[in-house]
Amino acid sequence: MNYEFINTEFNSQKLNLYSALLSLVFPDTKKYTPKFLNWQYNLNPNGKVLGYDAFLNNELAGHYVTIPVQYIFNGVLLKGLLSLNTAIHPHHQGKGLFTQLAQKTYAHASELGYEFVIGVANQNSTPGFLNKLQFKLISPLAVEVFMGKPQLKPVPENFMKSVWDIESAKWRLKNPAAGYIKNNLCITTKTHISLIHAVMSVRKEIFSDGLDEHTSFLKMTIGLNNKNKFKINLPSVLKPSPLNLIFKPLNNFKAEINSSNLFFELIDFDAY
Repeated sequence: MNYEFINTEFNSQKLNLYSALLSLVFPDTKKYTPKFLNWQYNLNPNGKVLGYDAFLNNELAGHYVTIPVQYIFNGVLLKGLLSLNTAIHPHHQGKGLFTQLAQKTYAHASELGYEFVIGVANQNSTPGFLNKLQFKLISPLAVEVFMGKPQLKPVPENFMKSVWDIESAKWRLKNPAAGYIKNNLCITTKTHISLIHAVMSVRKEIFSDGLDEHTSFLKMTIGLNNKNKFKINLPSVLKPSPLNLIFKPLNNFKAEINSSNLFFELIDFDAY
């Protein structure tokens, strides 16, 4: 079919289109409102999202975006993208649209000087990222449930980790589809299990000014290189669906990124 591919736009008309498509493809979540997408697409201090849309006869057939992020590795500030919203209309699935949208997005990102794309993929989508888009599998994300306070040890200097300044942290915690609270020196949010709160970050520099306070006995971390004491074995049926951390270098990015030198937390992606 003769699809038209165009860069993602950010006006209210397009946000309404994206909201309708994402809500159609993901009916179990109510978060994809125009207000949420405006926060996500337009208001990020690191920049507006980068992506592509596919149209056929003026119908939005596919949509894919990445969101600008900043990381630091061995003292060098890196300009990257987080792979984020993907939706292919049911009438247009099975035609390779996602692969085309992603390839066009990454080519454009390379032209703009972005150095990598990082993402979190579920079990179903991981093979497509690895085999069709040449991502590297870093590691499955560890899910740890624990009691008490999280470990607040500094992240080693030689680890790659996200950079959150005051402006970007304020933006992140204003997610209109979530509610964050201060909880034993960290930031948490509710999970699919009412008694367990998910830890957004264990880093002290992720501030929590203006948030309500609450103390929960059980907490959960989802990420890479979080190490908690007093861990509890949670039955697999109660854990979130398995998630894989994936990475794609751009622009001849040479550093070797792996599970032993990358720190990644819930605040760095979009599970809650």
